[in-house]
Amino acid sequence: MFQQILDPIAGSLLLSALCAALPLVLLFVLLGVFRVKAAKAAIASLALSFVLAVAGWRMPLDQALSATAAGIFYGLFPILWILVNALWIYKLTVATPWFNALGRTIRSISNDLRVLSILIAFCFGALLESLAGFGAPVAISAAMLMAAGMKPLKSAVVSLLANTAPVAFGAMAAPIIALNGVTGLPLHDLSAMAGRQTPFIALIVPLLLVFIVDGKRGVKQTWPVALVAGGAFAAAQFVTSNFLAVELTDVVAAVVTVAAVLLMLKAWQPKESVRVEGSVQDASVPAMAGGKSAGSNGGQERTTAGGRQGSVPDLSGVPADNTRPAPREVWLAVAPYLIIIAVFSIAQIPFIKTWLGQVGTTTFAWPGLHIEDSDGKAVAATKFKLDHLKSTGTLLLLSGLLTMALYKISAIKGLGIYWETLKQLRWTILTVTTVLALSFVMNLSGQTTTLGFALASAGGFFALLSPLIGWIGVALTGSDTSSNSLFGQMQATAAGQTGLSPILMAAANSSAGVMGKMLSLQNLAVAAAAVGLEGAEGTLFRKLIGWSLGLLALITVLIVLQSTPVLGWMVP
Repeated sequence: MFQQILDPIAGSLLLSALCAALPLVLLFVLLGVFRVKAAKAAIASLALSFVLAVAGWRMPLDQALSATAAGIFYGLFPILWILVNALWIYKLTVATPWFNALGRTIRSISNDLRVLSILIAFCFGALLESLAGFGAPVAISAAMLMAAGMKPLKSAVVSLLANTAPVAFGAMAAPIIALNGVTGLPLHDLSAMAGRQTPFIALIVPLLLVFIVDGKRGVKQTWPVALVAGGAFAAAQFVTSNFLAVELTDVVAAVVTVAAVLLMLKAWQPKESVRVEGSVQDASVPAMAGGKSAGSNGGQERTTAGGRQGSVPDLSGVPADNTRPAPREVWLAVAPYLIIIAVFSIAQIPFIKTWLGQVGTTTFAWPGLHIEDSDGKAVAATKFKLDHLKSTGTLLLLSGLLTMALYKISAIKGLGIYWETLKQLRWTILTVTTVLALSFVMNLSGQTTTLGFALASAGGFFALLSPLIGWIGVALTGSDTSSNSLFGQMQATAAGQTGLSPILMAAANSSAGVMGKMLSLQNLAVAAAAVGLEGAEGTLFRKLIGWSLGLLALITVLIVLQSTPVLGWMVP
């Protein structure tokens, strides 16, 4: 039996905490200063944490190796099992004409760039984030906005800012599921808490988008549709994450928001229409189809960018054609998302959910791990609950097979697309498994607990510090899942020591962290490449830093109030 030591370095909590922070400092320095690839930076940090676990925290070598293996396994299942199958479904749609039909459907709704920024970057981007992630929502929405007439730099800024609202529940809620895995806190409580934080940001993001596109005039003329979009997304995100299935949060929110905006535009239209950037026309004047030159040029640049960025899809299929498809094409275009909603909804039916839990769940103790915390209590993270049938990834695999059947995609082609998905995610697979291994070694050796106790010395001030930690984590790693894996347990530990809710502070790491997504080097590079402005990452950073910090300040105020009696009733 290995018992964690709280202050192993010279008997000092401060020195021990400084040493425990070294792997994280190394990770951030390699990523932020030396711009080392995320996978290599994670491997270096894992190696340092492993040495500290054995030499500093006196963890037996065999248990340190077992903890590393446990982290790798958890990274593969369920996290990467979700990500791979989600991206596979997305790539199945791209391999058919129906993905373009979906894009045409959205662009045909309005010619106003301000409205399109909401429909494409906010709604369609959230739908892509729910499945694809990894820069695809930013790249594709920026490309589509450019094809509609928006200037490249503004297209990138709008797409990056819009990508904040759905990230906490992106990739079928992988960040929240990862948070549950490293903290052991109830998944439903974490989902509910995040669903009582991120909707407040979603509510105002559409207003910020129309302001960026057309300044004060844009807000003055289009605020009704912006509020409808933000309100619909926020309400759907809250309801789905709290009362339905956490995995469906972004899918449902995006679909509900598109429907709400469609109904709104049937009854109301802005007085003027901004169709090609810099051109304002009366809304009653018939619009011409999207400019072919902008679409063609954008397509060429995007194809080149897609070839250079491993995680950016080939965007040559994004046309400038804005004609509305036939109703049958529209239904086939949205069919994969409807299939996903149906499959996950059926899995939530009580007797089916119970049956899946009985025959499709295996609980076991991870071999070689015998660990107690500093108080002599067994560490829960040594036990695994393997939901092989009812897991999100398995339900996504079933949804993908149904999509193949609907689209009449052959088994050989489907397998080929799956193999391409694995190849595209090869570096992501290495990064995620290494980051989870780092997280498990730090958590099980006691390094994270030491950090948590040290941060707890901040007292009530920790409620102000917690969102900043999450923001820094996402800004540097480019992933809310990675940030939650690294800091989730530390946040929960520090919260418990300061008398704050571990659920609140763990969820805050995710909800506040997404405000840093628009500043992450990976996302900036994807956006710049997608609009043909390679090397403009610095310009994008300067244009977005103010918005990122402003949104961080807003959600920090909310989180601090939720840690007090003022809004404490919102915590599950």
